[in-house]
Amino acid sequence: MEYAVFATGGKQYRVKAGDKVRVEKLPGDHKEGDALVFDSVLMMDDGASKVSLGNPFIKGSKVSATLSKIARHKTIDVIKYKQKSRYFKKYGHRQPYFEVKIDSIK
Repeated sequence: MEYAVFATGGKQYRVKAGDKVRVEKLPGDHKEGDALVFDSVLMMDDGASKVSLGNPFIKGSKVSATLSKIARHKTIDVIKYKQKSRYFKKYGHRQPYFEVKIDSIK
């Protein structure tokens, strides 16, 4: 089974063709259905015997994907509270993400 490890958004993802992965929102204008290419591949395995490691990246290798969904995660409530001092603050945060479908690993 062929798989690759690539880096984007400060995180690393282990993927194979056909996987759906939620990655951090990428800069620039993107629409659902756009083709994305991740060229910062750290490791590749061909499934038989060869494992390629980068230093830090493998030159010429890339992971091709299709942007399938642009959305935001569920709300995370952030609460700051200090007792006996009438201090209470509450706010929420929704982190944006891209859901991508991995098409091929080269």
